[in-house]
Amino acid sequence: MADDTAILTPRTRDLDGWRELATQLSLPCRAYLGGDWHSAESGRTFTARNPATGEPLTEVAACDTADVDRAVAIARRTFEAGEWRNQPPAERKARMLAWADAITAHADEIALLETLETGKPIGQTTSVDVPGLVGGLRWYAEALDKLYGETAPNGASSVCFIEREPVGVVAAVVPWNYPLIIAGWKLGPALGAGNSVILKPAEQSTLATLRVAALARNAGIPSGALQVITGLGHEAGQALGLHDDVDAIGFTGSTEIGKKFLEYSARSNMKRIGLECGGKSPHIVTRDVDDLDRIAMYVAYGVWYNQGETCHAGTRLIVDRAIKDELLARVRQWADRLQPGDPLDPDTQMGAMIEPEHADKVMGYLQQGRDEGARLLFGGERVRQDSGGVFITPAIFDDVTNDMRIAREEIFGPVLVVIAVDGLDEALEVANDTDYGLGAAIWTQRMSDGHRAARALRAGTVWVNCYDHTSINAPFGGYKQSGQGRDKSLHAFDKYTELKTTWIELDT
Repeated sequence: MADDTAILTPRTRDLDGWRELATQLSLPCRAYLGGDWHSAESGRTFTARNPATGEPLTEVAACDTADVDRAVAIARRTFEAGEWRNQPPAERKARMLAWADAITAHADEIALLETLETGKPIGQTTSVDVPGLVGGLRWYAEALDKLYGETAPNGASSVCFIEREPVGVVAAVVPWNYPLIIAGWKLGPALGAGNSVILKPAEQSTLATLRVAALARNAGIPSGALQVITGLGHEAGQALGLHDDVDAIGFTGSTEIGKKFLEYSARSNMKRIGLECGGKSPHIVTRDVDDLDRIAMYVAYGVWYNQGETCHAGTRLIVDRAIKDELLARVRQWADRLQPGDPLDPDTQMGAMIEPEHADKVMGYLQQGRDEGARLLFGGERVRQDSGGVFITPAIFDDVTNDMRIAREEIFGPVLVVIAVDGLDEALEVANDTDYGLGAAIWTQRMSDGHRAARALRAGTVWVNCYDHTSINAPFGGYKQSGQGRDKSLHAFDKYTELKTTWIELDT
């Protein structure tokens, strides 16, 4: 698209403006390998659809093992030649910053691509997703010339250096719910450390990531250092997982698929696997709180933001019985405000579900909840069906027990389950009674209880008197079946680097 269109800010566009821009977009649809666009070797494609309308957007290359072999070979040659990894950290930093600047210059175009393919509201892709990607890349770029090695305290007879080296060829497999932000979480440390990276986006969300990757070459990032493989997860994703020349994989997605990548590693070269998987996060509200209006807002956005398609969504509201009804009355007011709308309308706060099959799954859980004896207070309805898209209204189940499937399994939709408890001890017991451990939160006026809960909750992130507050400098990941390793912060480099010890014996 023309540069004069790309530089317009989101505030200059209304619904008609975004619709007009959508007619001007050129939709990337082929894999980006070695700096060029490539169809799948087999010639096969799959259809990318707009979940808000059901209409096809374009046909995308359905890469498989042959294409993965090609991408890995290019990545390996680039790594062994040192074309990227041997660049001084300050030089890699400069090129990554230039890439971030290029993304910013095309922010509207990239945000619109993500909205069209995922159904996310344009007000969120412009204000959260694209800035989140850019901010992540810039943060890691700025860190590159500030990472120091170590020396071990060996005494006078030797010198022992400990340094980080890039692990080699890295596959970054990212999901469809936050494709740009999570791509940044992987690309920032993996690419910044000097690896050759192959990005595999989910088949539901390929277009925006392809556009982002194509901007890297002009910023000076070698074409073999960043490639994008498009295709279906069970074909292209599996081929990356089983490839003997892929050294590490950073994966975000479901626990079910995360376990498959562990299996692929064991069946192949024992490649390093970093996983950020599912969640069923507890959101505890104690009886001593004094601002239910504020808490209700956090509860609502904590579960219904991004249509509930968030791995750490606060889907289990564990609330003291003494205040439950008062809180739920306020949460319902937020549900009335967070009704699904056209994702291209800047005022929309809740968009479309990613695809009809996923919407059917969510509706199945809604029926399961009724069958288990939970009481659906409101919501869970399909709306805007005349649009051709898939939209579900915010829903709340009351009278839920923690042994119900709707309380134990990740629904990944706009469904909140409410579990009433008597006191903090019971709340913590219920909160930890889960296979997951990604996020958790507690609201209390007693800071001693806040500290006690933070220590007791088995989760990678615990929020006290807030929910989903985040920063790129805070590590993110989970306990138990929510994964292993951490995205964000300097700790993310652990997944994409090797520690090398060099021992030098001195003459005595």
